Amino acid sequence: MKLITTLLGCSLLLGAASCSQMSSSPDYTTYVNPLIGTGGHGHTFPGAIVPNGMIQPSPDTRIYQWDACSGYYYADSTINGFSHTHLSGTGCGDYGDVLLMPTVGKQETHSMGSESQQMAYASGFSHANEVAVPGYYSVLLDRYGVKAELTATKRAAIHRYTFPESKEAGFILDFDYSLQRQKNEEMEIEVISDTEIRGHKKTVYWAFDQYINFYAKFSKPFTYTLLTDSVALDKGGKLLPTAKVLLHFNTKAGEEVLVKVGISAVDMEGAKGNVEAEIPEWDFEGVRKQAKDSWNKYLSKIDVETADKDQKTMFYTALYHTGVQPNLFTDADGRYLGMDLKAHQGDVNEPMYTIFSLWDTFRAYHPLMTIIDPDLNEVFIRSLIQKQREGGVLPMWELAGNYTGTMIGYHAVSVIADAYMKGYRNFDVDEAYKACLRVAEYDTTGIKCPPLVLPHLMPQAKYWKNKIGYVPCDKDNEAVAKALEYAYNDWCIAAMADSLGDIPNRDKYMKFAEGYKTYFDPSTRFMRGLDSKGAWRTPFSPRASTHRNDDYCEGTAWQWTWFVPHQVDGLVQLMGGREGFISKLDSLFTADSALEGDATSADISGLIGQYAHGNEPSHHITHLYNYVDQPWRTQQLVDSVLQTLYFNDPNGLSGNEDCGQMSAWYILNAMGFYQVCPGKPVYSIGRPLFDKVTVNLKGGKKFTVIAKNNSRAHKYIQSMTLNGKPLETPFFTHQDIVNGGTLEFVMGATPIKK
Repeated sequence: MKLITTLLGCSLLLGAASCSQMSSSPDYTTYVNPLIGTGGHGHTFPGAIVPNGMIQPSPDTRIYQWDACSGYYYADSTINGFSHTHLSGTGCGDYGDVLLMPTVGKQETHSMGSESQQMAYASGFSHANEVAVPGYYSVLLDRYGVKAELTATKRAAIHRYTFPESKEAGFILDFDYSLQRQKNEEMEIEVISDTEIRGHKKTVYWAFDQYINFYAKFSKPFTYTLLTDSVALDKGGKLLPTAKVLLHFNTKAGEEVLVKVGISAVDMEGAKGNVEAEIPEWDFEGVRKQAKDSWNKYLSKIDVETADKDQKTMFYTALYHTGVQPNLFTDADGRYLGMDLKAHQGDVNEPMYTIFSLWDTFRAYHPLMTIIDPDLNEVFIRSLIQKQREGGVLPMWELAGNYTGTMIGYHAVSVIADAYMKGYRNFDVDEAYKACLRVAEYDTTGIKCPPLVLPHLMPQAKYWKNKIGYVPCDKDNEAVAKALEYAYNDWCIAAMADSLGDIPNRDKYMKFAEGYKTYFDPSTRFMRGLDSKGAWRTPFSPRASTHRNDDYCEGTAWQWTWFVPHQVDGLVQLMGGREGFISKLDSLFTADSALEGDATSADISGLIGQYAHGNEPSHHITHLYNYVDQPWRTQQLVDSVLQTLYFNDPNGLSGNEDCGQMSAWYILNAMGFYQVCPGKPVYSIGRPLFDKVTVNLKGGKKFTVIAKNNSRAHKYIQSMTLNGKPLETPFFTHQDIVNGGTLEFVMGATPIKK
């Protein structure tokens, strides 16, 4: 570890940039509650951000374990400080870089022990003294009597701290701190003037090679103490490197001290450049207004009309949560860190993004983006294509320029195919198609990732699927879940191949798309593990779960049996036809919710029977009744999920938010429809929650959904028309949305049964 300190001169950079919003425009931010999902296991954070921004300044209330994934947990009563990188709703933890904490009095930095969630300098706080709105966060730190305020641009943050009178005021800038106590493999910190600090760090955790650089400038000159001695968290424990700067100054009563912080994955100069480009002055209120304006622009893509204030808050908070990630990854000078972990000179107008939780977001988040911002979705696709160009293969779960190999499937294929089939093709289609073919094959060559990641990024399941036509449960973990997702992914490839006129690959992958049939056991009527000798795995229980170490992935046979979104008719046939399918589907929602096993997956949550809305494999299932002429049952169940598993409350989500997926499901279904099979541009109609929804489309067109006679009791559709013409089936196309028009429902209290 390298630690440097010098003292140099500095100068203030002047000049301001802010954008204004017409005073007559609606203020959508008043309907957003960023605290939704910060309790339970939602794993969201309340910090001050802008849509898809690089930087996420937010309070950290705990350090490790599952509910520290975002750094903030609503039930906690102390704050460790404000770090600048956070993940939204993930089930794994990382980030929590560059922690800043204002202090008054003696600065405590001793270890609290490896089991403590608190740093020695942590402060108590009350939610009564906390404000969280889009683009702004504030809280009173009780221990120090300091009011903390945060706001941000895309690449930089500005803090404002109001101090009491003190001769012992200051800050602790804790650079060795991180969420989950990650390994600090490289650290360098420099005090470069009496108002400036910068640093470079590499951490090893979920992302094996996460690089973070920062630059911080203070509005008040300081003296400082640099802590660089290695310390042990516990007596006699392993010595860990330290990099903390203790800042000291005097303050008058009510004196405001501001701090500007920039980050970069490239280098410290990039972090400084991000601050200078986006926050040249000390205009906290100007930046705050600009952040609010950016959120109003994002949220204005959909207008809803309802008398239910909680539902309106839940809707716009959900829309807000879809704007948190992916995150911008290109500096103000156009540079970014590639998947090869090298700096690349790109174009600031063609930016790269990071945080692609594709196993989650292919289902609803990316389909939603094809409606509300197809251009940005194409930018995401171009980022994914560039990442495979630099790293050798399309990512599964990309984090900070790293392949993590987390989760299963190859769902970048789904995102690409869905956009392509909807006519959004502002990317190199030929290269994208070749990348889809590449990721579907078992080929470990030319992939730039750590050796421990490679077998997860390129699992042997692909080898077996391609070689013998199925994934034996004795040859790879989570074999059934992987195989079912591969069948869907391969269907996406077949759809693209057909459109591109590649008949051999169309036929090849369409055959693979029917691979789900192999795993259906007619004796139990569940998808079940099949070993390399062709025998069913025994013993078998459809409610058994061993988290990430069985034939399924964060689920059971009850949930995974239904993952055939691309060929629902084929699944109906496997179940014995329409009546058999309906009977089996009914049993999913009425079965006992109990799970079996000593290590059941905590992700199996939000249960209605054995339907688990808290995790993604179940998200399409309520709409399957539409395929067997029982739309009233879909309407009933969608209503149940909307009304009982989403709340205007910190514990308002039934599972991890998962980078916008849980919220995207809510948005689409609250509007009245859902896309069961991304790649097939068809929407299934559910239960519209609002009296009127208007989607403000690209080019000025509008798609409006009207629900007449709508109420909590009137959850069943009595009739439906599209642009004045009756809809005979509960489906419509993406082109119907793009064309603009009106989808109208008449609601009632009685189900319409055929």
